[in-house]
Amino acid sequence: MIACYDTICIVAFFVVWRKNGMRQPINKIFPTRYIATHSPLWYDFPMRKNSQSRIQILYQDKNIAVIYKAENLLSVPYEGCRAKTALDLLEQLMRKRGTYSAKCKPFAVHRLDRDTSGVMMFALNENAKKIIMDGWQKIVTVRTYRAVAENPKNPKNALPQSGTISKPLAYNAYNLAFVPKEGEKFKTVSAATDYKIIRRGTHYTLFELDLQTGRKNQIRAHLASEGYPIAGDKNYRAKTNPFGRLALHARTLEFEHPFTKEKLRFEIPEPENWQKFIEENTERAVASSHIGKR
Repeated sequence: MIACYDTICIVAFFVVWRKNGMRQPINKIFPTRYIATHSPLWYDFPMRKNSQSRIQILYQDKNIAVIYKAENLLSVPYEGCRAKTALDLLEQLMRKRGTYSAKCKPFAVHRLDRDTSGVMMFALNENAKKIIMDGWQKIVTVRTYRAVAENPKNPKNALPQSGTISKPLAYNAYNLAFVPKEGEKFKTVSAATDYKIIRRGTHYTLFELDLQTGRKNQIRAHLASEGYPIAGDKNYRAKTNPFGRLALHARTLEFEHPFTKEKLRFEIPEPENWQKFIEENTERAVASSHIGKR
C-alpha cells in the first residue's frame, strides 16, 4: 500500500509506466488518500495557492518519505541551530499521524538550500539512509530545478538556448560556493549543471536546470559565474528581488525506490507568476522602446 497524502492538493494525477518504457495517462482523478498499486507512478502536485504549510508530505512508506519544502526553511539543522527545519517538521507530522516510531523516523539523505523551495526525499530508517546515500548516483535519475535569473549586463554574453556549465567550485569562509577566476588557486570540487532556457525576457530569463553533480550552492554559483545571478540572491549580487524570495525551485525528483525498485517521479511546478513576470517585463520594455522612438 502506498500512502499519497493530498495536503498540497485535493487530487493527484497519475501516469503509469508500461514495461516497454512508454507511459500511459490514466485520465482519472483519484479523490482518495490511499491508492493500492504495483505500478511505477508519476505524482504531479499543483500547488494550492493559499497553502501556508512549510512542508507537505507527498509520499510515505516504511522506508522513505518525499516532501515539499517551502522557501526560507532549512532542510536539516546545523551545529548550534535552534530554528525549525524540514526534518523537524516532518518528524512532527509523522508523530501527529501516528507513523513515527523508534524504527521509523526521518533521516536526511540530501539537502535543499534554505531559500530554495521544492521536492525532497528523506529515509525513514538507518538502513534506508545507508542504501540511498551509498547508491545516490544510481538511485536518483532526475533532479530538475527552475530558476528566474537576471540577465547579463552585456547581451553579447547571453548563454545559448541550452548547454552545460562545467566549472569547479570553491567555498569561502562562510561555506558559500563560488567559481574561482582563472589563475586563482583554491581547493575545488568538480561541478556540472545542464541547463535549458524556457523563456528569455528583456531583463530576466527562466531556466530549467538538471544537476550532474549535487554540490552545495551549485546552481546559484554556476549561473552567477555566467552573469545570471538568480533573482533575490543577494549573496551572488542579484540587484532585484521581484518575488520577495530566492527564485530557485526544485521542481522534479525522479528515482528508483531503493527497496521495491519502482520508478517514482514527483513534480511540483514553480510558482505560476514567474513566467508571467518575465513576459510582462519584456512586453513593458518593448512598449517603452516604441514610445522612445516616437
